[in-house]
Amino acid sequence: MGFLDRFKGEQTPSPANSSNADVEKKRPIVAKMGIGQRFRPRIIFMAVLVSMGGFIFGYDTGQISGFLEMPDFLLRFHDTTKEGKPAFSNSRSGTIVGLLSIGTLIGALIAAPVSDKFGRKWSIVFWNMVFCVGVIVQIATTNKWYQIVIGRWVAGLGVGGLSVLTPMYQSETAPRYVRGALVSCYQLFITLGIFTANCINFGTEKEQSARAWRLPMGIGFIWPTIMIFGMFFMQESPRWDYRQGNHDSARATVARSYGLPIDHPEVNREIREIKEKLDAESGADHPWYEIFTGPRMLYRTLLGCVLQSLQQLTGANFFFYYGTSIFASIGLSNSYVTAIILSGVNFGTTFPGLYIVERYGRRPSLIVGGLWMFMCFMVFASLGHFALNQDTPEATPDIGYCMIVFACLFIAGFAMTWGPIIWALIGEIYPSRYRAKCMALATASNWIWNFLISFFTPYITGAIDFRYGYVFAACCFTGAAVVYFFVCESQNRTLEEIDTMYVLGVNPIKSKYWEPPEGDELPNTDNLYLTKGGRGIRKRKEAGVPAPDERQESVGVSSGGPFEASGARQ
Repeated sequence: MGFLDRFKGEQTPSPANSSNADVEKKRPIVAKMGIGQRFRPRIIFMAVLVSMGGFIFGYDTGQISGFLEMPDFLLRFHDTTKEGKPAFSNSRSGTIVGLLSIGTLIGALIAAPVSDKFGRKWSIVFWNMVFCVGVIVQIATTNKWYQIVIGRWVAGLGVGGLSVLTPMYQSETAPRYVRGALVSCYQLFITLGIFTANCINFGTEKEQSARAWRLPMGIGFIWPTIMIFGMFFMQESPRWDYRQGNHDSARATVARSYGLPIDHPEVNREIREIKEKLDAESGADHPWYEIFTGPRMLYRTLLGCVLQSLQQLTGANFFFYYGTSIFASIGLSNSYVTAIILSGVNFGTTFPGLYIVERYGRRPSLIVGGLWMFMCFMVFASLGHFALNQDTPEATPDIGYCMIVFACLFIAGFAMTWGPIIWALIGEIYPSRYRAKCMALATASNWIWNFLISFFTPYITGAIDFRYGYVFAACCFTGAAVVYFFVCESQNRTLEEIDTMYVLGVNPIKSKYWEPPEGDELPNTDNLYLTKGGRGIRKRKEAGVPAPDERQESVGVSSGGPFEASGARQ
């Protein structure tokens, strides 16, 4: 039977339906699928709708950068003056920008237990409503700066919840052959939100009334409204459904995601792997601290937190939070135009990232991206500190424009690699039972650094000017090293296979070549490589995993498959 025939649901007649059994044992050759087969209308709809959670965050990030320079916003909420004009002190601007991140930190942590109890779908609806409440608090203020801060904190709760649930829902629901691209759409929509906000700010910044900032803020209601109503047409995550005993619903959702009949071998294979992982995790209470004490969980929990922290420490938000102010200091005539250019580059270059993540894999993309960003920040920081006339930047316009070029090159590298791919990785490396809690903790680490960077950047740049870029350059280089030594390649693998790789301690450097054994079920740690003819043992050595011990070898291998000697799991 051909590969495409399998995905059309056609079956070759057989007395024992052995063809289907054979198909279920084999990994699909996804490279032969066409674009139309991978990105069907339902997949595109899910990508656009659920990724709206990223758009909400990006839009809020982009608009606040512009608000800080708007005359009416400054007049109403300023706490100092500069050259006789209203201005923000570093503490007030940092608080207005940074309190969103405090809210997102709390929202990300709360999102885990809420989504585990009530499901991913309805939790997404709830956090959108929380965001809307925060926008109402902000837009209703007249001259109380702390009302803006409180509103941003409340809105941050919603953004934080969505930052966990959006990649989680997509990673649990999407077919494996497009999972990386779909989860990366979250970052794509963050960049689209930033770009959209900058364009709207540019259109209103000349207004001398509150309309200049209230209109962009009010438009922010549109995006959560679209997401709320759209979620009514989406199914619950199949993995959450299965854990709740809704097996038929989970099977139906998997079938819809793959565009196949519910009894198709590929659907059976996915459901079987979900069941095996659930069976392996069941049978005892699992307290929260098992995210540190479970099989290889401390490694994965810390890895997720480090990766999310490093995504912030690449320095991308250094440009987006303070881009308007930074490039005004360089001497460009309209810093809002500069913000549009930067966010446009960010948005446009994220599209290649959706291709790169599936074409070249996670590890090579992140390593090359980290080294590229390291180079760009080294040049940017050196030009800013040693060549730019910081007293009168207009005197060195060529240096200023050169800095803009390298800022754009940096953002392009970030948008194609560390921006989208980190979200995909975080949705993949954890087992189903711990996924919500671990993703919440990892995302919270992202928001902690988001806040620290947004709050302390004015103070740091005031003390060490553009040498601040050397800090981010070092973090970019560190990120490339962390990926090289600690991250397993997860391209074209199911979530259950990825879990098995980490449980077994597959060498990350050689993880690209690891293959799951052929068989009727995903093996557990003890017998993963005991496949017929010793072929799996060789794979273990090639992947850099220690040879099985005597207890594992006692399981036995027979002509009926690796589990026949010890009995298949019932």
